[in-house]
Amino acid sequence: MEQERRVLAIDPGRYKTGLAVVTSGGKVLFRRVVTREELLEAVETAWYQYAPVAVVVGDRTGAKELLDFLEEHGPPGIRGHIQFVHEDGTSLAARALYWKENPPRGWRRLLPEGLRQPPVPVDDFAAVILAYRYFSRMVT
Repeated sequence: MEQERRVLAIDPGRYKTGLAVVTSGGKVLFRRVVTREELLEAVETAWYQYAPVAVVVGDRTGAKELLDFLEEHGPPGIRGHIQFVHEDGTSLAARALYWKENPPRGWRRLLPEGLRQPPVPVDDFAAVILAYRYFSRMVT
């Protein structure tokens, strides 16, 4: 049986960044929200532990800065693996994925879906969405 490919997906932001390692079968192996100070360690951990075939980066906020940062400080060879993916709508998709995996409880169940705000940052879920988009682009 062929081993599933893995990608490290990164949703860069000004103050926090979402990371996820996702397989081509859609399984999430690693997911985390980190600060700028924690970014390098988290990227290195994911890079060496999961050996992704690509590093998928959202193409909007902070993308250029992240690329420059990874070129200068990232693991050797990471630059050749970076692929950009459109970020349009990832925040809403990330919020929906969060609620799918963490169904609302208590009074939050009574709110219409569009009014629910997750109680935690969902940048890591946005990274998962970017990985899904990368794999769907590879199939088509």
